[in-house]
Amino acid sequence: MKRLLFLLIIFFGIAGIVRSQELNVALTINSDKVQGSSKQIFTTLQNALTEFINTKKWTTATFSQNERIDCNFTIIVNSLENNSFSCEIQVQARRPVYNSTYTTTIFNFRDTEFDFEYTEFEPLEYNENTLNSNLTAVIIYYIYMILGFDFDSFSPNGGQSFFQQAQQIVTLAQSEPSWNGWTAFANKRNRHALMTALTENQGDSFHTMWYNYHRKGLDEMAANADRGRTNLISSLSALKELKNARPASVLLQLFSDCKLDEAVAVYSKATIQEKQEGYKLFSDLYPAASTRYESLKN
Repeated sequence: MKRLLFLLIIFFGIAGIVRSQELNVALTINSDKVQGSSKQIFTTLQNALTEFINTKKWTTATFSQNERIDCNFTIIVNSLENNSFSCEIQVQARRPVYNSTYTTTIFNFRDTEFDFEYTEFEPLEYNENTLNSNLTAVIIYYIYMILGFDFDSFSPNGGQSFFQQAQQIVTLAQSEPSWNGWTAFANKRNRHALMTALTENQGDSFHTMWYNYHRKGLDEMAANADRGRTNLISSLSALKELKNARPASVLLQLFSDCKLDEAVAVYSKATIQEKQEGYKLFSDLYPAASTRYESLKN
């Protein structure tokens, strides 16, 4: 497995291993809202970003071709004036569940504050100590988010180093006052808010839950469905703890966007008592989304 190889690389300094790129991204730029201008710049940018993400190595881990993380970046252009883009971006990523054909969503986030300057054919560059543009800063931030959530799902706190790299991007981006989406307390669901939620102490239980949900829950279900389901259900109590500590935590919404329907499907195979407990849990967590877990009520 790639995580085992990752540890071997760290501890034994294995050299000469052929390393495949980590991400398999499908990136789309939707420019339907922009009228009266050439569409060529959108095609150029789409191709440049796809190549930028898919050809760069973002970790020292070894990924085989079938282990690459499938992800989608959808950029919706709301307006374009000269070289100034006003956009929003939706980022999604999935990973396979062991011994099955099922893939599970590990990241699903909509960012409505994505403005940047871009001149057609300009090179896209990244240096760990400096940021050249808000365009690459946002894209790289979400790459590290995807890697963090993926590695967290395979080992306890396995994604910590990637979240720290994302945190560094947040810190660097805050020195650019014209770049939106990075400001503390400006938006409860912006990039700063997500990063804070993942790195503060109250987020520790979420990371533990994420590992138990995936590695001890979903990944276990092919070998022993009852044990995997029990482990997954048990992991969800951490969400209640998180809500008690941070009622408006962005991580609660992220879980809903990624996992709520999947968790309800797992509960649907559980005992009547467990279904009732699941209904109560989700009622406390997501009272406005009752139609999504209504099936557990009966």
